[in-house]
Amino acid sequence: MGSLGGRAALVTGGSRGIRAAVAAKLTALGAHVAVTYQNTEPQGVKAIRADSSDPDAVVAAVEETAAEFGRLDVLVNNAAVFQVGPLEELGRDEFDHTMAVNVRAPFLAARAAVKHMRDGGRIISIGSNVAVHAPFPGFALYCASKTALVGMTKGLARDLGPLGITANVVNPGPTDTDMNPADGPLADTIRGLTALGRYGEPAEIAELVVALAGDAGAYVTGAVINADGGFTV
Repeated sequence: MGSLGGRAALVTGGSRGIRAAVAAKLTALGAHVAVTYQNTEPQGVKAIRADSSDPDAVVAAVEETAAEFGRLDVLVNNAAVFQVGPLEELGRDEFDHTMAVNVRAPFLAARAAVKHMRDGGRIISIGSNVAVHAPFPGFALYCASKTALVGMTKGLARDLGPLGITANVVNPGPTDTDMNPADGPLADTIRGLTALGRYGEPAEIAELVVALAGDAGAYVTGAVINADGGFTV
């Protein structure tokens, strides 16, 4: 995978689960890492309190990271909200909040980050396997937001290719996090939907994200990579 020594990265929502694993792996490989958070302040990295539903806060976090490290090489759009439920319970407020965090924030962060990136810059967005396959009822809004992230990333890849900046999406499948624990009430059903018959670990998703952030990702752009244990096969 190689070293990321000297590179600067921002991981949005980087306090736990996949986000914490990505930040930890980037740090271990020598990158300077900043993360955004809302409630629990992470340790060992530069922590920036920012609400991803606030467009000004999203842009400010990018600018603060670039100012702190004097550069910005990697943006990992990870912050997201998971609003699911019966269609009649998902109204305008839920729609606006989900799209603000899951779609608008990654777009604004990418737009702001590009101003500081040079040839070799990386934009990696954390999507979801439900952009490919809706496994249960109640996922219409969340699926819509993660599918929009795919389209946005493909457009970014075209826009930024001439600058040497790549843009990709990683779609995790069932992953053992606080939001979807491997011992949760639906865990046995969810495990049965994967080809491997198990949940993924946050560190496994982080390995793929960090590979895309380094030299291994130099010729990969506009890609949608499913790290889902075969959930979508």
